[in-house]
Amino acid sequence: MPPSASGPGSRTVLWFRRDLRVQDHPALVRAAADGAHVVPLFVLDPALLEPAGEPRRAWLARSLAALDATLQSSGGHLVVRTGKPEDVVPEVAREAGAEQVFVTADAGPYGRARDARVARALEDGGRRLRAVGSPYAVGPGSLLTGGGTPYQVFTPFSRAWLEHGWPEPAGRPRPHWADAAGDGTGISVPDQSLGGVEPGEAAARRRWREFLEDGLADYADRRDRPDLFGTSQLSAALKFGEIHPRTLLHDLREVSSRRPTLAAGAEAFRAELCWREFYADVLWHRPETAREYLRPQYARMRYDEPGAAFEAWTQGRTGFPLVDAGMRQLLADAWMHNRVRMLVASFLVKDLHVEWQHGARWFMQHLRDGDLASNQHGWQWVAGCGTDAAPYFRVFNPVTQGKKFDPDGAYVRRYVPELAHLPGGAAHEPWKHPEGYAHGYPEPVVDHGAERVEALSRYDEVR
Repeated sequence: MPPSASGPGSRTVLWFRRDLRVQDHPALVRAAADGAHVVPLFVLDPALLEPAGEPRRAWLARSLAALDATLQSSGGHLVVRTGKPEDVVPEVAREAGAEQVFVTADAGPYGRARDARVARALEDGGRRLRAVGSPYAVGPGSLLTGGGTPYQVFTPFSRAWLEHGWPEPAGRPRPHWADAAGDGTGISVPDQSLGGVEPGEAAARRRWREFLEDGLADYADRRDRPDLFGTSQLSAALKFGEIHPRTLLHDLREVSSRRPTLAAGAEAFRAELCWREFYADVLWHRPETAREYLRPQYARMRYDEPGAAFEAWTQGRTGFPLVDAGMRQLLADAWMHNRVRMLVASFLVKDLHVEWQHGARWFMQHLRDGDLASNQHGWQWVAGCGTDAAPYFRVFNPVTQGKKFDPDGAYVRRYVPELAHLPGGAAHEPWKHPEGYAHGYPEPVVDHGAERVEALSRYDEVR
């Protein structure tokens, strides 16, 4: 059995995954302990890379380039290799003479199975995989109810999450970087717009500082307004681990203690981080729900096969302005405002009667922040088959949602130029304006009121 500690001059491998940063990185701290020389490794795993959409591949490529630049500034270089991790990681460890490979624990279904394979392969060579820390403030699977069961509902989970707490951010080490050969393979960066948001740790920290200064005070009031640019734009950075939620939580506590006027915004932002951790916890306990229903009875509901209306939904041509603005934002920026994500999901499942998996798959292909747990369980929450305690009767009305959250129609006009000529809130109801369809905007593909009745009727059949 290899020794459990490193020493001066010894070598370790730090296998980067969803932790593309050097600050607040417990696995890096452990890998560099006692003066060990660290080989920084990233494995391009075809099992993950091939099904990822172009936005995520583009973000990953640019984030890896940013990480490599950071390492080079301190004398290192990111080693990038392609292949099955159970083959590549032991090979790099053997070449480097490293007895230990450090990682941030992976909570996802694929990642857990992959890491078990890598651990076995390393052990066969007398080496060891050591998991340190988590991509989350509270590792999935850590919290259970008083009866010892997983949490099913967000509110009690959030109370337990807050009571449990999280460690302080890890210090930033100054590691001695060691080198190993890469295979010369990289990710070709697609010609993909990322909505003007820059990948990488430094960019994420800069956005966070700007948000704390200029966005947090109004976050509780503005976060549901897609027309106001009221969010932090950190979702992709969190997905790729360019910044850790523990860092954000620490800073929220610090700034709200110094500036009480920020307390409401800090509380609202903390709750959004908690939703992310709740969904990760649900997926930890129920890994099959990445593809299947959390509530299996909903699989028996009558659904329609995707057809022309589904294609209209994907392209933002349903005739419902807020739905179409959201879907076009997705195609243009590889991102969509969260309030609008809920609306377009409700429209697909309850107006078009298409199963949630089709929409979830489309999102994962086109989102730069496509996160399996948040995406799949966000869709199931809206579809009524997930964690919401009283789910299915919530059918979002596209017009009233538009009037409430985009009251002046600015968001619609930004992404639907055919409606740019309509003033104010008229953009949400072009059928009421004499010139509403003058520039080629399509008429509604369905009657929302009739489809709401149909959706509830189908629900009654399986209730």
